[in-house]
Amino acid sequence: MSQGLAVLRNLLDHLPARLSEMPAAMVVRKPAPDRWSPQEELGHLLDSAANNHQRIVRIQYEDAPAMPGYDGERWVALHAYQEREWNGLIDIWQRLNEQLLSAASVAAPTAWTRTCTIAGSAPVTLQFVFEDYLHHMAHHLRHIGVAVDDLLSSLPRLRERWKPWPGGKPPA
Repeated sequence: MSQGLAVLRNLLDHLPARLSEMPAAMVVRKPAPDRWSPQEELGHLLDSAANNHQRIVRIQYEDAPAMPGYDGERWVALHAYQEREWNGLIDIWQRLNEQLLSAASVAAPTAWTRTCTIAGSAPVTLQFVFEDYLHHMAHHLRHIGVAVDDLLSSLPRLRERWKPWPGGKPPA
């Protein structure tokens, strides 16, 4: 799993500067009234990091935990990311992902095959959860308009199109 850990480390080392360079007018622009602005989309990645951190921790020490899903739209609305300060959100993104990386970095080799369920899904491994998290993050960062493909070189499949989970559950 060291490749995935290296990818996240690389993202943490380079993305904050790239995100900080984005023009203020661009990060708050909503493409449509019912679509997220880049700022809200980054907020969604904060929520994803918080939820996936819980999964990564609990899979390591609980036997097949049943984890909840979450409603991304409602979480973004509740946190009012559109009204927040962009650089503050970047800092939170970095801190949450440092915490997630810390938890994933101590996983024993045998932990990567341990499983959980998410929102009643079929069992998924820790490796699936972690790699899907990275894939999901890369998808949203590209959508925001940040170059990330050069930072994903150790896991080329992360450059492929990510497909959202139907009904908030991982594919069976």
